[in-house]
Amino acid sequence: MLVDTQNLVPISEANQSFSRVARMADERGSVVILRNNKPSYVLTTFNQASHDKNEQDDVFDPEYVTQLGRQLIDQHRATLEALAH
Repeated sequence: MLVDTQNLVPISEANQSFSRVARMADERGSVVILRNNKPSYVLTTFNQASHDKNEQDDVFDPEYVTQLGRQLIDQHRATLEALAH
């Protein structure tokens, strides 16, 4: 994976300004989050992750993510409904 130095963000900044970092990912495709000045995480848009599927694990497969989301909602439906009220 090639990393553009303009896409590097310290974890403290990502924590304090997540929406700004998410906008960076929207604009640039991905952002690398640094922990202790070392690349630790990659924030990417769902569409970008799906597009780069050949470079990623199948974890980013949209059908898999949708299925996993439905399973989590079904497992925690009672709690989610209680929180909604």
